[in-house]
Amino acid sequence: MTHHRLLIGILCLHLVALAHAQERQGNIVEYFGKEKIDEVSEGEILHLFEEGLLLTGLPRSFGVEPVRYEAVLADFVGTADTTIAPGDAYRADGGEALAWDTITINEKGEFSGNVRGGYLFLTYEADRARTVLLEASGHTTAIVNGMPHEGDHYDFGWSLVPLHLRPGANYILLSGGRFNQIRARLLVADEPVQFTRRDMTLPDLLVGESDDLWAAVRLMNTTTEAFRGGTITARVGEASAEHEVGPVEQLLVQKVPFRLPTPTGIAEDSTYAVVLELRDRSGQLLDTLQVEVNARSKDGHHKETFVSAMDGSVQYYSVVPPLTRGTGGNGIVLTVHGASVEAVNQAAAYRPKDSLYIVAATNRRPFGFAWEDWGRRDAIEVLDIAQAKFQTDPQRSYLTGHSMGGHGTWHIGVTYPDRFAAIGPAAGYADLTGYRKWSLNRLISRPDSFFVQWGTTRADFLRELEGTQPTDELQRMADNVLRAGNQSRTLKLKDNYLHYGVYILHGEKDEVVPTGLAREMRALLGTYHDDFAYYEYPDGAHWFGSESVDWPPLFDFFNFRRLKTDEEVDQLRFQTASPGISASSHYVTIWQQERPWEISSFDLERGPDTLKLTTDNTRLLRLDLSGGIRDSLDQLELDGQVFAMEELSAEAFFAREQGSWAVTTAPPATEKSPARYGSFKDAFTNNMVFVYATSGSEATNEWYLHRARYDAERWGYRGNGSITLVKDTDFRAADYPDRNVIMYGNRDNNAAWSTLLDHAPFDVTDGTMTLGDKQFAGSDVGAYLIYPRSDSDTASVGVVTATGAAGRHAAYANDYFLDTTFYPDVLIFSSALPRAGVSGLIGSGYFGNDWQVGSGDFEWNPATAR
Repeated sequence: MTHHRLLIGILCLHLVALAHAQERQGNIVEYFGKEKIDEVSEGEILHLFEEGLLLTGLPRSFGVEPVRYEAVLADFVGTADTTIAPGDAYRADGGEALAWDTITINEKGEFSGNVRGGYLFLTYEADRARTVLLEASGHTTAIVNGMPHEGDHYDFGWSLVPLHLRPGANYILLSGGRFNQIRARLLVADEPVQFTRRDMTLPDLLVGESDDLWAAVRLMNTTTEAFRGGTITARVGEASAEHEVGPVEQLLVQKVPFRLPTPTGIAEDSTYAVVLELRDRSGQLLDTLQVEVNARSKDGHHKETFVSAMDGSVQYYSVVPPLTRGTGGNGIVLTVHGASVEAVNQAAAYRPKDSLYIVAATNRRPFGFAWEDWGRRDAIEVLDIAQAKFQTDPQRSYLTGHSMGGHGTWHIGVTYPDRFAAIGPAAGYADLTGYRKWSLNRLISRPDSFFVQWGTTRADFLRELEGTQPTDELQRMADNVLRAGNQSRTLKLKDNYLHYGVYILHGEKDEVVPTGLAREMRALLGTYHDDFAYYEYPDGAHWFGSESVDWPPLFDFFNFRRLKTDEEVDQLRFQTASPGISASSHYVTIWQQERPWEISSFDLERGPDTLKLTTDNTRLLRLDLSGGIRDSLDQLELDGQVFAMEELSAEAFFAREQGSWAVTTAPPATEKSPARYGSFKDAFTNNMVFVYATSGSEATNEWYLHRARYDAERWGYRGNGSITLVKDTDFRAADYPDRNVIMYGNRDNNAAWSTLLDHAPFDVTDGTMTLGDKQFAGSDVGAYLIYPRSDSDTASVGVVTATGAAGRHAAYANDYFLDTTFYPDVLIFSSALPRAGVSGLIGSGYFGNDWQVGSGDFEWNPATAR
């Protein structure tokens, strides 16, 4: 089941508590001070859907699943034509027959009621073939005539999806989102290529500054050709700046960067009009848009923008500058917001501090990635940028956050422990999966009727809660996939908290993130940690005012702690699940593991003349001895083996073979390294470009173009991102040096395959997939893989591939953009996956350190052996 099915019961309770805590009503957008977008400024409303068919009552999943699946959506994906009548039956997973019931809109123009856990089927009769915009909100996924599209799960009102309608009957299936309302309209765009003001990213103009700033706006391309060679000119008063627009693929709404000029003589706390002009490559004016931007003092609260190395998109962070400059430079506090809050509102809760910058990252979106995956990357990217820009004291970096940001504090802090002198989680939970499980555990005592209500039994509920599979073979398959999520299992890395001081702040009567979770962390730290503080705010709920984050004793705690230099570290323990995520602490790096994605660690003890290291699950170790460590010590003792310091180079590598360590040279870039380690999710960074197949049949080409667009839509919605889409026949590797590539297709239909993957130990053609010495025949095999680019020391190729139509449709889902989803280096599956989950897996695993299959770690499902 997908994320909106996952833990549905507890999420209902969670939302009730959240609304009560904040004394607000309405959707989540309203919680953080914005109204849902309702105005249509992009064209005319062609059609408001007033009646549809709703399917509800399907079984719910309460566990954390190794792979996501959703049978209803799978039944529609790839099905271009279908009809449903009121009362038609649907039978899920062999259960009782459910009926499609008629539903009509309310006075707000929305379908309401039990739509959150359901599916809404709509039809539209087009008098001719035409291109329209689907403007829907409150849904998670849309299937239009068999093709999937990203929805508007959080009901922001941002969603605009260009569609090419065929003459006659067209259908739209919408899966429910976070709330109990869905709206759907069809629009006719004013222009073939135009702006939309929805979901812009704008900086503040800063008084006294003169540089151009980065901003972003969404372009709607409703044509059947890619838009290339255009420009955006931004004018603010007499100042102007022009920026070339990268290609925007056909039938796609894409966020694009532009340069925003800073005019002279701006006044603090004023608003200025920005006029945007869109031109094509011949200079013809296509569209204009006027928006407003705020001017702020750089000495007060403000937001700044930057171009992210993850994908080339424009992101922002908010800043609270210090009152005074400290001796030796200012410190910095990275603060991470709670669900729905956004960086601007997070920063607004803080008063300026003496000698401390406070910087709020965005998590890419108000909900984003729960500060995991790309949310975690965003936080560290912002920290790096802010530290460099403000020239902060490297020994005075701190981390804090509230609610979901409290989880972010626990998680980011444990992942990068040598980046912070202290952390301060507020109203947080350490482990995202553990939080959900902890909350669900409270339901175990409910009567049997409760479980029947949610389409399950107490026994099945407990089995799902524990993640138990029905057979040993499937359990091994599940465990192998879940291993890719070990870095998210925060408490498996708990010893990293020993790097710094910890201050836990929680409301005594918090019902959103129950206070018991904080007390458990207090008890856990009490068993091994000697530098932590704990405070429960008397009668405090989840939010008890700005002191929920801006708590003076927390900042006092920070100010008394400094990050140790390498020379000051006498004892240290470091843990990681993957060197590709977190490899180092101070001058010691775990370069490669023996067992991929299991926990690796080292213990460091520095004596008067000996540096002692004890390791676990480490195959290749690197020591940076250039900072004086080598000159001040006589010897290194590595797992009991002794090496003379004077014989070691400033950058020393050690390889472990058959239980013994030996000095070695730096490994070649063709091996796994912290710069390129997998798993599949890691392909979606490094300014990735999507390359889609056009060398197959018409149906194949249409699917892969659409599949790439679907990923671009989801990345835009979930990650505020922007992706370049390129035809396989237009792709030239030299045009995209050291950038990750996501390839859609196989050798027979994607012309870039031979350029990028001829060296890989796998191959996929129409009808056959091979991996090492294994071969899988049939048209129903799909796969996700990651492999190095042979022309780069750092870039990777992510592969979304299939052997035929059934396999392509099985690989429709892109849940890899969600938190709590886990993808090894290789995931191979049959067409059963979207309906059956783990039992539809053929195999999964991790390449060896040489990126080969024979040295890797794989599990195979005997039930799907071919």
